[in-house]
Amino acid sequence: MIPEPEVFTRYLERTRWFGGKGRPFEVASVRRIGEVPCGAEGKPTVVIDLVEVAYGDAEGGSDVYQVPMALYEHPETRLDHAFIGWWEEPTYGWVHAYDALHDREAMACWQRAFDAAAKESGGNLLDESGLRFHRLPGHDLDLEAHSTLFSGEQSNSSVAFGEDALMKVFRKITPGVNPDISVHDVLTRRGSDHIAALYGYLDWVDEDADGGAGTTVQLAMLQEFLRTASDGWDLAITSVRNLYADSELHAHEAGGDFASEAARLGTALREVHDVLAEHFPVEELDAAAVAELADGMDARLDAALGVVPGLAEHESTLRAAYARLRTLDGVRVQQIHGDLHLGQTLRTSLGWKIVDFEGEPAKPLSERLRPDSPWRDVAGMLRSFDYVPHVVERQLAEDHPEDVEQRAQRADEWAHRNRNHFLTAYAGIDITPEQRTLLDAYVADKAVYETVYETRNRPTWVDIPLEAVARIGAA
Repeated sequence: MIPEPEVFTRYLERTRWFGGKGRPFEVASVRRIGEVPCGAEGKPTVVIDLVEVAYGDAEGGSDVYQVPMALYEHPETRLDHAFIGWWEEPTYGWVHAYDALHDREAMACWQRAFDAAAKESGGNLLDESGLRFHRLPGHDLDLEAHSTLFSGEQSNSSVAFGEDALMKVFRKITPGVNPDISVHDVLTRRGSDHIAALYGYLDWVDEDADGGAGTTVQLAMLQEFLRTASDGWDLAITSVRNLYADSELHAHEAGGDFASEAARLGTALREVHDVLAEHFPVEELDAAAVAELADGMDARLDAALGVVPGLAEHESTLRAAYARLRTLDGVRVQQIHGDLHLGQTLRTSLGWKIVDFEGEPAKPLSERLRPDSPWRDVAGMLRSFDYVPHVVERQLAEDHPEDVEQRAQRADEWAHRNRNHFLTAYAGIDITPEQRTLLDAYVADKAVYETVYETRNRPTWVDIPLEAVARIGAA
């Protein structure tokens, strides 16, 4: 007997990380891919299933989600909140199944498996089930550290092991190399100061895929836990609040001036891009490929015009920015972050760290692995600096409608100051005309995306990206 599909249907519907909420779906298949070696009696049996869901709406398609489970013979009331179901397993008999990431006993199995991998030749532990635990040299795990599951994540699940390490479990699974692992691997081995070091990762080879040739599926990564780090977005928000607290000060005079931090972040990003260019393929897009890049931006604008009425008056200037992109003879592309903003940064006592190199989760893996211009990352950060003061401005306007005009001017001042410091640190005092053309196009493309998002989710905020679009036309 195996669990009925409805068991996983009910389970997926109540998780935060399931991306199919609001869409009709059914569980098409469930595949057991392995058992995490536990190495201790009296512990749960820890298995990993891949659950395929098929969507029944017009968009159709399917996704595969990873479901690690802790199987117990008897109910574990302490895990009632993580209960998946109970059924009879061909190998283990009747079991009560729980989401393993909520269970410290189950998470200890992961710790021991990663530790065992470090003691194997080459740092690799191949379990008989086919799961492969890989370890990078240079860090001894604390096997006594208890696990804590982070709440609030939207697409993956992360577990901290005390203050020692952090494991990210990829929930939505796509065969192939996950850039979050491959990029961290390279930057860790190079000794980069601007990331949380990679300690190891877990993968599995699907022997039946690719015509029997096999395909690697990456399941989780273990890395340095930056427990005392501060979120970059939160720090920037605090800076703006300090500025607004004294109506007599300019941005450079306020106690929480962020410009030096913006500059340090620009330097960190440049150094990360330089290392990635050394270790991943660097290509030069020819004129035809550049035109195709601009065509994609035009196509996204076409779709956005049907959603955001306010874009219409800026259409000609946006088209002009994309047309200037087409005049470039070539564009250098490489491995980049792909989804960079202040929320993907952490400030530690030793400097800035950039996190989550997975790229935009909504994009197919093939697109996330494709080389792109570093100026896309720069544009994403510039847009994030623009958002911070205007978000605070709108929050304050609800409770303090007076001085709205003054706050808007100071928001522009803060954003302009920090954009300039970040850009100067990244690229130098003067950027070339070609770089400006690239940056303008990527900023425009990002702002157009933001207008669609805000129109659909926070209509009163759509003026933030629309104002950025207007500046492109005025530049």
